[in-house]
Amino acid sequence: MRTFKTRPFARFANREGISDAALCEAVGRAGRGQIDADLGGGVIKQRIARKGRGRSGGFRTIVLFRRGERSFFVYGFAKSGRANLRRDELKAFRLLADTMLGMDEAGLEAALANETITEVVCDDQAVQD
Repeated sequence: MRTFKTRPFARFANREGISDAALCEAVGRAGRGQIDADLGGGVIKQRIARKGRGRSGGFRTIVLFRRGERSFFVYGFAKSGRANLRRDELKAFRLLADTMLGMDEAGLEAALANETITEVVCDDQAVQD
C-alpha cells in the first residue's frame, strides 16, 4: 500500500513533530481494520500519539483511505484544539477522497513531481495489508 501526505499536512506534521513512522503505524492499524472512525466516502479519522504520550490525548488525522491501495494524510489537529469536523468540512473531504483515491499512476506522478504530495516510506513491517 502506498501512503502520501499533502503539503499542508506535511507542514502540520513537521510543526508538531509527527514522524513518518507514526503515520505508517496509523495506516498499518487501518489496514488491519483498526480504524478509529470511518467517516464514509473513503475518509477515516486515525489517532496519532504525541511523543511520550498515548493516542487518546494526541492528534487526530483525516486520512483518505482505500484498503490495500493507497492513503493520503490530508488534515491534522490536536484533540485539545477542536472537538470534531464540521459537516461542510466532512463533505469537502469526501469530495477530495473521490478525486485523490481515483487518481491513476500518471496523476500520482504529476502530484509527486509538483510536490503537491510527498510519499511516506513505510517498511513492510509497519504496514501489513
